[in-house]
Amino acid sequence: MAEATLFTPYTMGAVALSNRIVMAPLTRNRAAGGFVPGPHAAQYYAQRASAGLLIAEATQISQQGQGYQDTPGIYSDAQIAGWRVVTDAVHQAGGKIVLQLWHVGRISHVDLQPEGKAPVAPSAIRAEAKTFVNNGFSDTSVPRALELSELPGIIADFRQAAANAITAGFDCVEVHGANGYLLDQFAKDGANVRTDAYGGSVENRARLMLEVTAAVIEEVGAGRTGIRLSPTTPANGISSSDPQTQFNYIVAELDKLGLAYIHVIEGATGGPRDIAPFDFDALRQAFSHTYIANNNYDLKLANDRLAAGKADLIAFGRPFIANPDLVARLQSGTPLAEMNPATLYGGGAEGYTDYPTAA
Repeated sequence: MAEATLFTPYTMGAVALSNRIVMAPLTRNRAAGGFVPGPHAAQYYAQRASAGLLIAEATQISQQGQGYQDTPGIYSDAQIAGWRVVTDAVHQAGGKIVLQLWHVGRISHVDLQPEGKAPVAPSAIRAEAKTFVNNGFSDTSVPRALELSELPGIIADFRQAAANAITAGFDCVEVHGANGYLLDQFAKDGANVRTDAYGGSVENRARLMLEVTAAVIEEVGAGRTGIRLSPTTPANGISSSDPQTQFNYIVAELDKLGLAYIHVIEGATGGPRDIAPFDFDALRQAFSHTYIANNNYDLKLANDRLAAGKADLIAFGRPFIANPDLVARLQSGTPLAEMNPATLYGGGAEGYTDYPTAA
């Protein structure tokens, strides 16, 4: 049997993929009124549908879950209808698409929260991070610690968001458990100093992430559920004193749930892969389903990791922004176009849908 490459088909859970290239979720801050996907979103995603799998931008499960200006939601009928336009366009172009379900926790600002209230977090510790609000970058607001009685409501919001995503036509959903957002905040002791059943031990700090994932699986099926993890990233001021122990446990428990995939950021999100000592192969070995590897991959590293069985799929993020035809460029060896950083966040079609293909 020929060894796997980026261009080999693959079946992930309930979904057949034409190749092993994944478009990672990319926040672009272009939602329209009511946090509905913007008018160019369907074209943007359809242009990139040659990827084996598209993971749509992080999408808040509730207003409380929002942390940045002009990001889309999946909790209203209008948002579901807006996303249906996107998924229809992607499917018509022959693609498969996942929605990433997001609660930012403390990475928010009072101006984005219901009634201007404080953001929520496992503990009342402000993140050393900034958010995009009022057309600029501002320090995150001081959060308040969630009460135990509030956690079932957050789990229910994730569950309903997953159901809404399937109604909107997504092939799968991805629980956002990475990058210093709410579930990652609970898991990591730099943000979680609770003394109840959701704090202290590795098992307690993993509890909310695992309960959310189990609820999503119960709602939409294990074959249509994935999760994103980032054991060592310092993104959004997050830290952990023992990430190996913590994530070995989390991935072993996720494996028992039978979900379709884990999507692992290896190193610092968008930065160095070797930021901290960590055995990512241990996570790969502990998980018996699909392992999506992410972070600073190029064609050679991707194919080497696939051939060695170190990953099943490889996610590319920013290269997809200026290269809607990234799959064809990688396959033909065509040089990649450079993105314009000035049009990364907010705006309209410029720097969003107007990047040309090589052809």
